[in-house]
Amino acid sequence: MKRILIAEDNDSNFILMTYILKKFYEYDRARNGQEAVDMVEKNNYDLILMDIKMPVMDGMEATRLIKEKHPELPIIALTANAFDSDRQLAYEAGCNEFLPKPISSDVCLKTIAKLIEE
Repeated sequence: MKRILIAEDNDSNFILMTYILKKFYEYDRARNGQEAVDMVEKNNYDLILMDIKMPVMDGMEATRLIKEKHPELPIIALTANAFDSDRQLAYEAGCNEFLPKPISSDVCLKTIAKLIEE
């Protein structure tokens, strides 16, 4: 089974993501960007769902650091800030896709499948 890292500091958003993913994927949780960077170094993930606004280190910086060492690892930015400027910054940081919150389960699963199966 494919393994996904969910980088999300908000408990309710994390629980929502687990409902979407639990039938199809294994998952772990990072509560901030630094934890996500550390977990990627210790574990093998097929994809990361990266919240952009997190404590300690935000998702943009975590994405940049992860992509330096793992450029092939797909990262999907998740954010409540769905402005074009936020989308552009996410892509510049190295995100492969950008999904606005609240997340649609169908869109989320299709986006993950597209990136993992490529």
